[in-house]
Amino acid sequence: MATAHKPGEVLFSAEAIRARVDELATRIQTDYEGQTLHLLAILRGAVPFLTDLSRRLTLDVRFDFLAVRRSGQEVRFLKDLDAPLAGRHVLLVEDIVNEGRTLRHVLEALQLREPATLRVCAMFNRPARRRIDVQLDYVGLELPDRFVVGYGLDHRQLYRNLPYVAAFPEGDEEDHGCRAT
Repeated sequence: MATAHKPGEVLFSAEAIRARVDELATRIQTDYEGQTLHLLAILRGAVPFLTDLSRRLTLDVRFDFLAVRRSGQEVRFLKDLDAPLAGRHVLLVEDIVNEGRTLRHVLEALQLREPATLRVCAMFNRPARRRIDVQLDYVGLELPDRFVVGYGLDHRQLYRNLPYVAAFPEGDEEDHGCRAT
């Protein structure tokens, strides 16, 4: 089904994203050298980033996935992990951190599973929206407080596949029922 509105201004090109993912992978590779790393992605938005990041790592890597839904203050797990985390080095891979509420809830739940280490790698950070203080160990790029799509970020499940990040024109999100996540 086609949509009448399209994102406009490209904020981060595919090349800029690729370069930043390379830099993050280099840091992660150094930090976890000689260890097995458990990459946990929150579905669905983190999948493109997880895929690109993991392909650049030469570490032994395991994958697992969570699905969560936030409604107001409540965060529910829709899909839990398949493997235990006790004693493992865990890197939670996020597409974007806005308010920090969902991330805080997920981190608290994961910490109860007693991983050896638990760090966060977010491709996009939007500090202008932060309501809860959360530690981000690795950050790709900072986003302005605008409605954006691409590289995992969506509008009604569309545009996640774009290799770049683009913004809708100012006011377009209201005109089309879009809302920033």
